[in-house]
Amino acid sequence: MLRNMVGWLLALLILAACGNTGTNTAQPGATTEATSAATSATDTAAGDAAEVQTVTSENYPNTLTIMSHDSFNLSTEVIAEFEKANNVKLQFLKAGDTGSALNRALLTKANPLADVFFSVDNTFLSRALSADAFEPYAPQGLDQIPTDLKLDDQNRLIPIDYGFVNLNYDLSSELFKDIPEPEQLRLEDLTKPEFKGKVVMENPATSSPGLAFMLATIDYFGQENWLSWWQQMRENDLVVVDGWETAYYTNFSGSSGKGPQPIVVSYATSPAAEVAFSEGALKEPPTGNILPPKAAFRQIEFAGILKGTKNRALAEKWMDYMISERVQNDIMPQMVIYPALPTATIPEVYQKFAPVPESPAVLDPETIATNRDAWIREWTQTVLR
Repeated sequence: MLRNMVGWLLALLILAACGNTGTNTAQPGATTEATSAATSATDTAAGDAAEVQTVTSENYPNTLTIMSHDSFNLSTEVIAEFEKANNVKLQFLKAGDTGSALNRALLTKANPLADVFFSVDNTFLSRALSADAFEPYAPQGLDQIPTDLKLDDQNRLIPIDYGFVNLNYDLSSELFKDIPEPEQLRLEDLTKPEFKGKVVMENPATSSPGLAFMLATIDYFGQENWLSWWQQMRENDLVVVDGWETAYYTNFSGSSGKGPQPIVVSYATSPAAEVAFSEGALKEPPTGNILPPKAAFRQIEFAGILKGTKNRALAEKWMDYMISERVQNDIMPQMVIYPALPTATIPEVYQKFAPVPESPAVLDPETIATNRDAWIREWTQTVLR
């Protein structure tokens, strides 16, 4: 994913904001979807609270509707080019965070509110596919997308982008003064007395990055031992908040909020985004990534054609466009997340300050789907109760 700085950083800089509760958003894939909301229909009656947006002022005879999480964003020029080439008006149905948006799409699958959906991430992929709400389609150029990003062999959901959730640290903190390579800190190190009360993270039950980091620890420590580490973190005064924006902008000392915790669960692209959205004020990021092997979780975001669309041909063209170089080149600047197409252009600031983690955590979607709810309950019992 991010699974989600675009929203909050852009808002702070009076640029185009697109985030909501720390979702893909305020940063890549930062999709703070309430997991409970993603599995409950109570707050997602068909069409309720969905925000319909158009980007250009042109009028066209046809309309194609894309349902997405609130953080989906492409430049006006990219959208206008598709509209003009296909004589169609694009309408974006912003339907909340990632979990809420997916839930709305599945609840309304008998009478779909949109033609295309973006995005499902790999923590909810199996749930989306088992609902039988998406049409198979292999977009032009799919053969250029890396095989390890393609998790649906029927091509109902197509990988569009990906990001990494991991720990960030405040370079200016005295805590790291005598640590030669903070980026190589092990998760075990964070249970030491010097890190007491120094780590803030998002609740996995209410936040996508929180969930992603929890999943990383399961691969890091193994299913037999992961809760032991979390118990030690609780005893070391781990701070838990509901969403990414609170963790990053209120609690984290390396952000504009200058909070009390110098370590936060965020994204591998967060340090680079600090520079990218500083309007030239920063030449180097004030934060860094902590990236020992298996301590970063890769979120992959997918899009697909919704069953029941009355605009199948146009929907296919949009899916072709989503993995074209034109759109893929726009993803990193607009959504602070890595494009799925390997040949897509990556802005220099991200090449320099947002390296792709070499050894991320690996959990297959089926394992996540089978255990996700139980793991969240176990985490909650261990850390919060």
